Amino acid sequence: MVKNKLVAPFLKWVGGKRQIMPEIEQHLPKGIKSYIEPFIGGGAVLFHLQPKSAIINDFNAELVNVYKVIKNDLENLIVDLHRHKNESKYFYDIRALDRTEAFNNLSDVERASRIIYLNKTCYNGLYRVNNSGEFNSPFGKYKNPNIVNEPTLRAVNSYLNSSNIRIENTDYETVLKEADKNSFVYLDPPYHPVSNSSNFTGYVQGGWDESDQIRLKEACDRLDKRGVKFLQSNSCANFIKELYVDYHIHIIKANRAINSDGEKRGEVEEVLIKNYE
Repeated sequence: MVKNKLVAPFLKWVGGKRQIMPEIEQHLPKGIKSYIEPFIGGGAVLFHLQPKSAIINDFNAELVNVYKVIKNDLENLIVDLHRHKNESKYFYDIRALDRTEAFNNLSDVERASRIIYLNKTCYNGLYRVNNSGEFNSPFGKYKNPNIVNEPTLRAVNSYLNSSNIRIENTDYETVLKEADKNSFVYLDPPYHPVSNSSNFTGYVQGGWDESDQIRLKEACDRLDKRGVKFLQSNSCANFIKELYVDYHIHIIKANRAINSDGEKRGEVEEVLIKNYE
């Protein structure tokens, strides 16, 4: 199958996988027939693989809405994206919409357009919400952000419509129940913090803690018992390595720009966990 190189992430997402794709690729099983990604995020692995049949999911309703609008209403999305301004006051007005009643009156296209605009113009280009679920990244002051990346949006639209891609917004366990021996599951959950200062779980309200990681491990055990191949990315925290001691764990290096201490940004160790050789 010839892949379209323009099919690529349209948002910058926390822990995006583009830069570690060579390592991920080394650990992928051969002959993937059906692909399931329960924490889709920016979609780097999906867009790299471009499987013909997939279920993608995320608990973040605003993110899932962007995928659905790109698939189903691209032309209106592009028109709406063109109206945005790269100005501080305008940015904060758009950002503040989710704190008002007016937010409930936005169309799906306007909501998707808002997320893409904020992602392209906010500081560090990262989607982040507070504990109330409100977008809280500051204005980025970029000279010429690429708010309307039409070639990428059109390529993603074409891929999502030319393949059998189902888009869900539910708890990850719901989609994992559909996995069978022909499925390959790639899991990219919120990473367990390697230290107290590195706990960045701000792209979904509420964040994750140890009990969430244990629940995911139990879900992985159920996949393994059913003969479903899975690959998971996570932090190289001792807690994670001990939790998955019965599986194949590979330590890789990744450059990350997220840490409250600027001097600690840069190359960090992460793990790839899998249940097959």
